[in-house]
Amino acid sequence: MAFRTERDPLGELQVPSDAYYGIQTQRALDNFPISGLKAHPDLVTSTVQVKKAAAQANVALGRLPNDVGLAIVQAADEILGGQLRDQFVVDIYQAGAGTSHNMNANEVLANRAAELLGGQRGDYAKVHPNDHVNMGQSTNDVFPTATRLALLRASAGLLEAAQALSASFERKSTAFAGILKVGRTHLQDAVPITLGQEFGGYAACIAQAADDFARSRLRLLELNLGATAVGTGLNAGAEFTRLAIANLSRDTGQDLRPATNAFRVTQSMGDVVACSASVRTLAVEVGKIAGDLRLLSMGPRAGLSEILLPAVQPGSSIMPGKVNPSIAEMVNQVCYQVIGCDTTVVLAGEAGQLELNVMMPVIAWNALHATSILREALNVLRTRCVDGIEPDVQRCRELLDRSTAVATALSPYLGYAVTAEIAKESVKTGRPIRDLVLERRLMNEADLDRILSPEAMTRPGVAGRER
Repeated sequence: MAFRTERDPLGELQVPSDAYYGIQTQRALDNFPISGLKAHPDLVTSTVQVKKAAAQANVALGRLPNDVGLAIVQAADEILGGQLRDQFVVDIYQAGAGTSHNMNANEVLANRAAELLGGQRGDYAKVHPNDHVNMGQSTNDVFPTATRLALLRASAGLLEAAQALSASFERKSTAFAGILKVGRTHLQDAVPITLGQEFGGYAACIAQAADDFARSRLRLLELNLGATAVGTGLNAGAEFTRLAIANLSRDTGQDLRPATNAFRVTQSMGDVVACSASVRTLAVEVGKIAGDLRLLSMGPRAGLSEILLPAVQPGSSIMPGKVNPSIAEMVNQVCYQVIGCDTTVVLAGEAGQLELNVMMPVIAWNALHATSILREALNVLRTRCVDGIEPDVQRCRELLDRSTAVATALSPYLGYAVTAEIAKESVKTGRPIRDLVLERRLMNEADLDRILSPEAMTRPGVAGRER
């Protein structure tokens, strides 16, 4: 491999001659050979958008030569169009605050812009990574801004996926409205419910979590770009902040605004922590539902088997004909990973010190990774599982008829103690609740039929009385 020699304040270092990154990126490659994981694609996109917006603002303010600014913008547009993405090479576990990531972007843009102006890679006389590409900026405002923009972009898809999944459950709720079944609490028989009511609950759980998530995203619209190192705005200024954020609003389609208090947004990653927490809550709701689908479909002969999930792949390498709830199993695993990512975000968010949180790289990667995988999992859950769920009406009724929990409807008439005694005898002998009540002459047949109607038990009020 051919190399070129570059120099920085620490001395000289060889860099691959065909690389668009430079010496500071090379130092990061040498220092942090940790995971092989690179910056999330949305973070790369957002970082380059920040650099483009800053260059345009600096040109407008007369700080950056027009030709240099235009070259930086053109280089940024090339990256945003899909070129040079392989040049963002720094491991996600790197020096604090994301300085290596920021310099990776600065160097790639500087070298490409220099080429556009007739220069050579590694010769920063025409376009310098710090003096030109990073003008008016610090890692400490670039990285938080890029993180927020990346989360806004990634989370839009997650919000759509959650809303679509909720709508799918709502459609199933309508379709299953008349299917009676036994409810369950503590994994034991409970009073009757309809399959539609059960699925309607799922729809509402996801819808509520999606609403909370949508509200948390609004906090990401506040940016500290222009705050530079500690929030004071040194080397930037109010006009730079206004122009750069206006440029970002135009390019992203988001209603972005300067931070009300730049020191807060520079010191704290609390807004990202809050967004991550809402993603975790969504994962908790979806994970619980995926577990329910696995329980309700367990069988086909020795389990509940009240619903049938679409068969998407063979379920065993040794047991012919076995089909597993594969999609729901995948979703559970994704939800566990999302919860783990959020734990990392929380701990790293608390680890901020004084004017800066240096744990931003691990916060950004985990928040973006969680958002991305949950988005895809919800889409797959909807299209390859929920949309195709079918009820086993006969099995639902069979289990309902065998349940002793229907005795609960008798409590307002016979009292808790007598009703409990009858239920215990039914469990012990296997005889129906109805037969035991009639045998003891506790109620006439007409009243008993009205009270023990499963349909009546799925509505509010005392079964058997006028609503």
